[in-house]
Amino acid sequence: MPAPKMTDEQRARALERAAEARRVRAEVKQLLKTGSLTLDELFVRAEEDELIAGIKVGAVVVSMPRMGKVKAMRLLEELGIDEKKRLRGLGSRQKEALLGSF
Repeated sequence: MPAPKMTDEQRARALERAAEARRVRAEVKQLLKTGSLTLDELFVRAEEDELIAGIKVGAVVVSMPRMGKVKAMRLLEELGIDEKKRLRGLGSRQKEALLGSF
């Protein structure tokens, strides 16, 4: 499928929005890694902020303190949560299961 035709101005706006989303998501993951942001607080912020709601669950779990990629993927597999699922797509039971793990 070909890319949609966009004007230079539209393309520049889209690039700015994408850069902002990457910046916000990187900041959130860093806050999780340092312990400045809890998983519970992240879920609350995800309900209010669409950029945060778009973060993949796998990236969030890997960003938690003392979690590496292998350990995070094992945890998600045990909980039955797809690593590619986004925060906005988690159900209440899945959120509770993640919170219980941390």
